[in-house]
Order: sequence, then structure tokens, then C-alpha cells
Amino acid sequence: MGLFRELREEYEVIKERDPSVKSMMEVLLYPTFKAMHSYRRAHRHYLKGHYFLARLISQRAARKTGIEIHPGATIGKGFFIDHGSGVIIGETAIVGDNVTLYQGVTLGGTGKETGKRHPTLGDNVMVSAGAKVIGSFTVGDNSKIGAGSVVIEEVPPNCTVVGVPGRVVKRNNLKVPQSDMDQVHLPDPVKEDIMVLQQENSELVNRVLQLEQELKSLKKNFGFRNENSAAEKERITTL
Repeated sequence: MGLFRELREEYEVIKERDPSVKSMMEVLLYPTFKAMHSYRRAHRHYLKGHYFLARLISQRAARKTGIEIHPGATIGKGFFIDHGSGVIIGETAIVGDNVTLYQGVTLGGTGKETGKRHPTLGDNVMVSAGAKVIGSFTVGDNSKIGAGSVVIEEVPPNCTVVGVPGRVVKRNNLKVPQSDMDQVHLPDPVKEDIMVLQQENSELVNRVLQLEQELKSLKKNFGFRNENSAAEKERITTL
């Protein structure tokens, strides 16, 4: 792939997902462009068995961009890293087409496995800032990983995952279009749980108050009957 063709393809990807880009030449300044250009070179050497040279190229790129992509990783078309500082992609990671990662994302392994030990991301997946996807499993097509989430289990397609550990909070939703890069307005399961607890607590308090009123009413009526019984006994005795 020629440099100009590569530049144009990266420009189209970046223009689609980053509104701040104004010209094609700006793409040359993006860390994702530099990192991906180095990755492609390193990956070719890796496939030929030139492992030291491949790692040398990737480590130089990591020092310059803050993006560490192992040359053994497999990355599809339309891949985009926004900002990118702190992004780590492991050796056996597989990334599908039109995937977007934000800064601080890790596609890592558990450190206890051999062979395939890094995650596989399907097409049109978005992983928000600071999220960690750890282990050899698949994140299905069109799924979103919320910022700061830690994902350690399989994610079905068309899902939204948030939290630590990550939990699926949306399933089988409509396909996420590539233009939807919203990593903020995602469901908050902790907030939802707190709201449910508050509602249940409010219902419980109201029920306790109701029972207290009923108990007072019973005591009052019982006392009235006792007074009537005492008066009746005294009348009978006098007779």
C-alpha cells in the first residue's frame, strides 16, 4: 500500500469519527496514523519471522506515540484510535473492521495462558476511554464498552457493557452505526440499583408508618372496649 493511499484511507476514517480534523495533512500529526503505519510494517516482518525487527519497529512507535501495538496482533480495516495515549494491544488480539478505541484502552491477556490469550473484537466495536478487555474471548459485533469498564467475559453482539467487572446492560439493541461515537450517555447500573433501593426503601417506610397507624387504631379501639367491659361488670355487680 502506497503512502498516499494509506494517508487517504486514514483521512476518511478519521474524518468520519473525529470532527476536529480539517485537512488531509493533519492526519500526519495523529498518533493513530503514525502507530498504524509502523504496525503495518512491523506486522509484515512478524509474519515473515523477523521477530526482533518487528518488535524494534513497534517499540520505537510506542515511544513516539504512547500506543503499543504488538506486531503479532491482527487488525482489520477502518481501525481508529482517538488520542491514543496508553493504548495497549496484545500479541494474539484480533480486531475486526471499523473498530474505535479511545485513550487508555488495554486489549490484554491474563498472563496465565499460552496460545490465543488476548481478546477478539468484532466489527463496529467501540471501546471507551480507560476500558480494559482482558482474556481470550470475543466481544461481539456492534457492541460498546463503557469508559473505565473491566471486561473479563464474553460479550454477545449488539450489547452495551459498563462497570467493574463489566456487565451487559443492553442486549440486542439496534445496530450501532459508525457515526455513533457517544461514549458518555451509557446506562449506569450502579445508579439504577441505587434508585431501585431508594424506591424500595421509600415504600418500606410508608408501609411501616401505615402499620403504626393501624396499630394505634387497634389499641385505641381495644382500650375503648376494655373500658366498656369494666363499666358493664360494675353495673352487673351493683344489681
